[in-house]
Amino acid sequence: MTTQTQQTLPPSIFPARFQILSGSTLKLLACILMLIDHTGVLILANWKPALRVLFTIGSTEITWYRIVRDIGRSAFPIFCFLLIEGFLHTRNRRKYGQNLLLFALISEIPWNFVFSNTWHHPTQNVFFTLFLGYLGLCALEALWEKPVLQLSCIVGLFGFSYIFHADYGWHGFLLIMIMYLFRTRRILQALVSTLWMNYEWKMCFSFISINMYNGKRGFIQGKAAKYFFYLFYPVHLTILVILRQILFLS
Repeated sequence: MTTQTQQTLPPSIFPARFQILSGSTLKLLACILMLIDHTGVLILANWKPALRVLFTIGSTEITWYRIVRDIGRSAFPIFCFLLIEGFLHTRNRRKYGQNLLLFALISEIPWNFVFSNTWHHPTQNVFFTLFLGYLGLCALEALWEKPVLQLSCIVGLFGFSYIFHADYGWHGFLLIMIMYLFRTRRILQALVSTLWMNYEWKMCFSFISINMYNGKRGFIQGKAAKYFFYLFYPVHLTILVILRQILFLS
């Protein structure tokens, strides 16, 4: 990702002095939120105290499990935003796509164990959603002057995302397209994306951090640091699956 200057950033809901988060910080934040979410899925969902009702809001029962899952909802839009930034600024788009596909394949085994505790599960992990989004971005950019072919590719990828059952499904694929199309208008990006993902309205809080992005790469430098964040997804799932097995299933 190349470094942008403050002046080239699209308008934000925040004044310039509040745009203090680098791409590296956003990656770290997204990973922490994802860890919180998956800890809820794998650990708190099996721990009875976490399922005890703390209070109710209307007819909604609030538990520690629900709180943790709601906090974790903000991770996905940040990853979508980072995907778009990476696509726009990477030096090698083919390598970028290959990495997404490679780690989608690597992550599939721990993902399957998360939900079925077996080698197979009918849904696919979020790296596949991001990879399909990457293909959609390629189609949008490469075929911009061929709208019929462009639309055909997007519809085809949309259909595949529906059939393939990747995490967040076709909703997630179209969220990436929406965020790309509104990438230069951050306020509209936040509004339209939130309306689109209204069934997961807690995601809207992710746009607070996205609008604090300063366009800089940040502290992630070199291949080792870059691949750490790729590996974080399958590794943390594997560790949580093992912990669930030890704590609750043995």
